[in-house]
Amino acid sequence: MKTALHVLLCFFILIGFGSFNTKPKWKPLFNGKNLKGWYTSGNATWEVKDGVITGTDGRGHLYADPVLKNLEIKGEFRISSQGKSANGGLYFRANAPANDPNAFPQGYEAQICNSQDAYTGWLWKPGTPTGKASALLTKDGEWFPMRVQAIGSTIKIWVKDQLVMTHIDEEYKEGHFALQCHNAGMTFEAKNVYYKKLD
Repeated sequence: MKTALHVLLCFFILIGFGSFNTKPKWKPLFNGKNLKGWYTSGNATWEVKDGVITGTDGRGHLYADPVLKNLEIKGEFRISSQGKSANGGLYFRANAPANDPNAFPQGYEAQICNSQDAYTGWLWKPGTPTGKASALLTKDGEWFPMRVQAIGSTIKIWVKDQLVMTHIDEEYKEGHFALQCHNAGMTFEAKNVYYKKLD
């Protein structure tokens, strides 16, 4: 009887120990079929084409449902010009302004733009380049992977698996993920988008 109780106790201890050591797993942010779980703001047209989230026809943002503090997100992205400069972004800890839901999100942006000084991989806050990327590794019309990690005040951005930006900032504590199509005359695309909740 004592042996059975001892075995049972060890079993529950191991189960409990395992639960404390479970690492966060990547979850899909996009189902590959439609925009269920997402909502739009601004004038851009958002749709799914052949498993790719596509933004065109103007400036706008596509928000995802989860509200997170400590997080990691990764995906593949592409911007292309159709006559005007291409510019987009991957937002995190972002919220639509209450006084104007169609305005730029209040939160952090991992910049996606290959035609300006504060280029792909820079960290932006609304209208302000904030954390400098070490190198421009991307170009228009080319798919590339990007990953972002935000834990407490430490924010890191990887482009093509290379860490290009580390910055300390405490302004935005939690919020949504969002994608940005910056202007008309361009296309923003995203696929294979996954995230982790780290807290």
